[in-house]
Amino acid sequence: MITKIFFLLIFFAVMIAVGVYSRKHATNVDDFVLGGRAVGPWLTAFAYGTSYFSAVVFVGYAGQFGYKYGISATWIGLGNAVIGSLLAWVVLGRRTRVMTKHLSAATMPDYFGKRYDSNALRIAASAIAFIFLIPYTASVYNGLSRLFGMAFDIPYSVCVIVMAALTCVYVVLGGYMATAINDFIQGIVMLFGIAAVIVAVLNGQGGFYNAIIELSKLESDVPRTLGQQGVFASFFGPDLPNLIGVIILTSLGTWGLPQMVHKFYAIKDEKSIKSGTIISTIFAIVVSGGCYFLGGFGRLFDTAAIHKEDGSVIYDAIIPSMLSTLPDILVGVVIVLVLSASMSTLSSLVLTSSSTLTLDLIKDNIVKDMNEKKQLLCMRIMLVFFIVISVLIALDPPTFIAQLMGISWGALAGAFLAPFMYGLYWKGVTKLSVWASFACGVLLTVLNMFFKFIASPINAGAIAMIAGMIIVPVVSLITPKMKNEKVDEIFSCLDEIVTVHRRRSIEE
Repeated sequence: MITKIFFLLIFFAVMIAVGVYSRKHATNVDDFVLGGRAVGPWLTAFAYGTSYFSAVVFVGYAGQFGYKYGISATWIGLGNAVIGSLLAWVVLGRRTRVMTKHLSAATMPDYFGKRYDSNALRIAASAIAFIFLIPYTASVYNGLSRLFGMAFDIPYSVCVIVMAALTCVYVVLGGYMATAINDFIQGIVMLFGIAAVIVAVLNGQGGFYNAIIELSKLESDVPRTLGQQGVFASFFGPDLPNLIGVIILTSLGTWGLPQMVHKFYAIKDEKSIKSGTIISTIFAIVVSGGCYFLGGFGRLFDTAAIHKEDGSVIYDAIIPSMLSTLPDILVGVVIVLVLSASMSTLSSLVLTSSSTLTLDLIKDNIVKDMNEKKQLLCMRIMLVFFIVISVLIALDPPTFIAQLMGISWGALAGAFLAPFMYGLYWKGVTKLSVWASFACGVLLTVLNMFFKFIASPINAGAIAMIAGMIIVPVVSLITPKMKNEKVDEIFSCLDEIVTVHRRRSIEE
């Protein structure tokens, strides 16, 4: 117990110290929200990765999908690395940085408003982000309850309140820069923690080879496999169609999430984008690939502790059950690992939520003539407000909110992904096509929550994103275009001539 507490105290002290140090980087709105658009590759790449992978992934998704798909769940982690990290940086990174700076856009709703010359779109995007980021924020706490109960035997409520208070302190003090520095530290913990846990868990099963053999002996409970053995140790597992749906949602979905795309707004320069692409991809392979790979062995730890009285599986109990046999020092590492994953995502979500609500909804629409000092104060107040609301929801989640947590990612990405990406590359995107994408993403996922016309909410989210990718170009072709002069001015930043050193370019 002393070892575990020691790890936690060190962790808490470092987080607070970073917040105090970063105060000098949060003196105006641009610094508080974007770190002055001067954040280097390592901090940006780790901020992207740690915001991507929270306790929801490590405890919830890894346990659930590892149990369902066996070792083939590793494909989800690899999809996250290739699609969610590598391609996201290549396709979105540079253009997002260039265009958002040209438009002076600090948030995703702000981008929509200025890119499509519509304050109504900005307000609508802000409302969608507000509605769906709150339950997503609350869900981040869920992965902690069983781990803390296992390690410390302390109430879940205490854990939630302490984590929220700590996050609140360092984000309020230092803004984006404090978040980025702490994300880097937390990312280092996650990298080493994942590697150590995988080695320890597999050693407890007699090594990797023996664990695979034991996994191959298990019969499938998926009807289409007719109960055959070996599917949980196979290349594509027992249910490839649904596995692909999970890969699409958890990988492509990041392209449309405000807190993820926001990282590209703040990156420093061309070199940082190139380096950040590599660093972020490697980070995702280790952390996400490692999480799902570990979860793939979940059925080897199938005990009464992971089942309800009716026999159904408690997916959130699978990973804690795997870790309960580890030495105390490794349990301490796991606790810090999950805290790191949760707090990095939490800080990113609340910073995005507070800045969006302040800059896109309150400023100029509700409160006129907000100077920088008032904007900073409002963002800090909203930040505390978001954390308090998310804590209240996490402590006593009603059924409706619990359902909403599962669809928030699909609704956000379904609404935002297509108009954001097309808007970076194609001059022909129209305002009505953006409205159509917003409506499709939100309505499809919310209606499915009530009527369940698509069995899996994961697949519903994936379908919403794909539908948006089709709807935006189709509607754009049949609806009135924006004025050419306005669009040409927006895209002029991409044609601007810059001079670079020969070591940065081979152009003649």
